[in-house]
Amino acid sequence: MATYECTLRGDYDQALRYLHEGILNGSASASFEGESYFQSAGVRVTVRVYERYSFAGGNRLSMTLTLVGDGETIHLSGITAGGSRGVWMKINTWGEESFLDKLRELVQRW
Repeated sequence: MATYECTLRGDYDQALRYLHEGILNGSASASFEGESYFQSAGVRVTVRVYERYSFAGGNRLSMTLTLVGDGETIHLSGITAGGSRGVWMKINTWGEESFLDKLRELVQRW
C-alpha cells in the first residue's frame, strides 16, 4: 500500500474532472470502477476507485481517490493497493508507486 495526500485550492468539480480524466488517460489499462458521493453543510466528499494493470507486478492494482471539499479548499488522498505477487508478504510496490506517481504529476500541474 502506498499513500499520497495533499491540499489543493480551486473549484471542486473542476478538480474532480481533471483528476479523473488524467488518471484514465495516464494508462492504457486504467479503468474507473466505482464511486461514492456525500455532501453535508457545504462539505463535499467523493471517493472513487480506479484500477490498472501493472507490468512490474504482473497483475491489476487499485487506487482509491478521496476528495474532501470545503469551499475553495480541497483535501486529496490517494491510496494504492494490490501491486504485489507475494503470498505472505509484499515483495514489491513498484506498480503501486507508479500509479501514485501519475496522481502526483497531475497535482503538480494543477
